[in-house]
Amino acid sequence: MKSGKILLINDDEKLTNYLKDELMVKKGYILSAVYRAYNGIEALKSEDFDLVITKFGMPDLEGKLLIRELKKIDSDCIIIIIADLDRADMLQDVFRLGTYESFTKPINLEKLDFVVKKGIELHSLLISNRKFINSIEEHSSALQKQNTLLAKRIEESTKNLARLYGNLRSSYIRTIKALAQAIDAKDPYTHSHSENVVRYAVAIAAEMGFSEDDIEMIHDACELHDLGKIGIKDDILSKETQLTNEEWEQIKLHSLKGAQILEPLNLSGIVELVRQHHEHWDGGGYPQGLKGEEILLGARIIHLADAYDAMTTARSYRKIPFSKEEAVSEIKKNSGKQFDPKVVAAFLKVVDSF
Repeated sequence: MKSGKILLINDDEKLTNYLKDELMVKKGYILSAVYRAYNGIEALKSEDFDLVITKFGMPDLEGKLLIRELKKIDSDCIIIIIADLDRADMLQDVFRLGTYESFTKPINLEKLDFVVKKGIELHSLLISNRKFINSIEEHSSALQKQNTLLAKRIEESTKNLARLYGNLRSSYIRTIKALAQAIDAKDPYTHSHSENVVRYAVAIAAEMGFSEDDIEMIHDACELHDLGKIGIKDDILSKETQLTNEEWEQIKLHSLKGAQILEPLNLSGIVELVRQHHEHWDGGGYPQGLKGEEILLGARIIHLADAYDAMTTARSYRKIPFSKEEAVSEIKKNSGKQFDPKVVAAFLKVVDSF
């Protein structure tokens, strides 16, 4: 029997019974079903759930509004939507609101089982993080009260508290980084990818005169830039043949999913670098289609470093990598298109050191 509580919000009785049979009877999850959006909102208020599956566009509440209401109740809520149409513009909108995954009918049961399992695991991670932060805040409050009574020790206690908070927070960040490294390590074609991207991006940023703090932020964002791939099936990531349109849409969502995982840590600068690292200078990238100066400079640097490593290392879809000369030529050719010309210029000054 699997552990995990699921809330199903759906007005289609036939589909509800079908999902009950698949998830509750066959898979062993605890599933509660309601047939109205407002009943689902009340259910989430009164009970804890690991995951919510909802039809997008319930008769009594518009889809985006329902997602917003669920997120108001539980910001860590893992939401899977069932939509009648698989539109790219709709997918982008719902994922910006914090939705974890989407399905269209007929539902792919193998994918659903995988996504539900990963969603419940992610919810457990987010809840652990929330409890972790709350325990730190509670400990901080207790120390602050003690400091008011022990005036002579205020300065010392404050320093100890700051050190404790920093150490615990750093420990959690290291855990997230270890998870990102594990994603690289499980695929022989991407082993050491994040380390390479760190090396290239830091060298470019230093050449462009970034401060030490900004370089450190770029360093951390590079280590975490592919974290969102934890939510993508291995057979898609390692596929040797051309991806289908649906598979490519899944791959394109990894930057949004990575940012979603990192948001509870309040790493605003790093979150945005992770979110934007596949945007293109000419607006042809994803997930938001930003262009030019709309894209953070750090994200433009990471994008070039990421592309250079992808070209110069073997991949499942391309066993023979580009030579350094071929990769440099490709980057020059796409200066002003895919890549920021200023970043390309800095890259060309340091590429011989790689």
